[in-house]
Amino acid sequence: MGRSRPPVRPGRISPMRGTPATVVPPEYVDNAGRATGAPWDRDDPPVKDAETVERMRVAGRIAALARDEVGRHVVPGVTTDELDRIGHEFLLDHGAFPSTLGYKGFPKSLCSSVNEVVCHGIPDDVALVEGDVVKIDVTAYVDGVHGDTCGTFFAGEPAEDVKLLSERTHEAMMRGIRAARPGRPVSVIGRVIEAYAKRFDYGVIRDFTGHGVGYSFHTKPTIWPYDEPRGTTLIQAGMTFTVEPMLTLGGFAWEMWDDGWTVVTRDKSWVAQWEHTLHITEDGAEILTLAG
Repeated sequence: MGRSRPPVRPGRISPMRGTPATVVPPEYVDNAGRATGAPWDRDDPPVKDAETVERMRVAGRIAALARDEVGRHVVPGVTTDELDRIGHEFLLDHGAFPSTLGYKGFPKSLCSSVNEVVCHGIPDDVALVEGDVVKIDVTAYVDGVHGDTCGTFFAGEPAEDVKLLSERTHEAMMRGIRAARPGRPVSVIGRVIEAYAKRFDYGVIRDFTGHGVGYSFHTKPTIWPYDEPRGTTLIQAGMTFTVEPMLTLGGFAWEMWDDGWTVVTRDKSWVAQWEHTLHITEDGAEILTLAG
């Protein structure tokens, strides 16, 4: 079940970080992360034109660079609030607005989900300890589009089962990406993810999914990480969406903290998550959230 440690508990959350007027925020917030009254997301066309995809390549690469920069600072003793500061400043330095800042009231510039936290963990003043696993979910908004990505990082040396969970979650994501080809239903992505996860008796989180992304942070289509019969939408060249499996060392049942964001496994089993934003081409998928 992962390293022996008491369950994660919430810490103190520092004030929301602002952004300079030179960095253009999404329409749903201003530069202080305050809601503007515009829709959080819109019903974007699933297929994007070449010019939009090119802008998404820029946003995706900045998000990937931020993810990896934050990941380099995941060490015992660092707080997730400090990781948030690093990610926040990196995005601003690259002309990007942190998409999560103020989104539906989220108070921070990235999600930091520790150990049994499945997703949407709010950075706070609790320090990581040796063996902790933290999922860093970063989204960059640049030139009217979002690039969304997540990676799993370790504070020090993880337990072997946790290390393997991360490696296999990454492989599950990559198998899902390779399955994403024009003409196939989106359900094929979750089918291959779930089949691979079952080899190791991992739980597959079902209620938090991949999604369309582009002008909106979250839009259609839904990309389930398991074999979901509702996933009948056919994949088309030009689509942009995320693939983001969250696999656990136990079950897939979850519960939410009183903050309305932090999702944890009900059995307190530890979780890994990986996420890439994709652009579907005529013969497969281009990953837009690579740092290289």
